[in-house]
Amino acid sequence: YVAGDVLTEVYGYARARRVFWASVAAAVFAAGMAAFVTWIPPAPGWNTDVGGLTRQDAFALNFGQAPRIVFASALAIAAGEFVNAYVLARMKVASEGKNLWMRMIASTAAGQAADKLIFYPLAFAGVWELKLVFTVAATNYALQVAWETMLVPVTSRIVGWMKRAEGVDVYDKETDFTPFSLKE
Repeated sequence: YVAGDVLTEVYGYARARRVFWASVAAAVFAAGMAAFVTWIPPAPGWNTDVGGLTRQDAFALNFGQAPRIVFASALAIAAGEFVNAYVLARMKVASEGKNLWMRMIASTAAGQAADKLIFYPLAFAGVWELKLVFTVAATNYALQVAWETMLVPVTSRIVGWMKRAEGVDVYDKETDFTPFSLKE
C-alpha cells in the first residue's frame, strides 16, 4: 500500500479514490481477457497431446482460474485500498498531520486485513484446504505489514518531496468518504 499511502497523504482521499477505481477496472479487464482467451478455439496445430492433456486443456487449466483470482483480487484491492486510504486520511486530520510513520503502518494494517480476508477465501476456498487458505493469508498479511514498516523511511521521504514539489498537502476535513463517488 506504499503507493496508496503516498497518493492519499499528498493528494487526499478523493484523488486516490479515482486511481483505485482505475486499478479495479484494469483488473476486471484482465479477468475478461483471460476468460476470452480460454474460450476462443485454438489454432489447428496447437491442440496436440502433451502428456495426457491437450495443449488447450493445459492452457485452460492455467488461465481458467484467472477470472476467479482476478475477480477476488479486484474486490480485495478495492476494499483494502479504500480502508487504507480512509484510515490514513482520518488519522491525518485527527493528528493534525503528525506521526506519518504511525499513520502509514496503522492504515496498512487495516487495509491489508480487509484485502486478505476478502482475497484468499474468494480466490482459493474449495481449491485449497481452508486451514491453508487462512495460513497463507495470515503469513502474507504479516509479510506485507512488515514490508510497509521497513519502507516507512523511504515512503516518508517520497511524501515530503512530493508535497514540496507539487505544493500540495490535502487534509480531508470535508471529504465525502464514500468509495462510490468520483467527485473530488
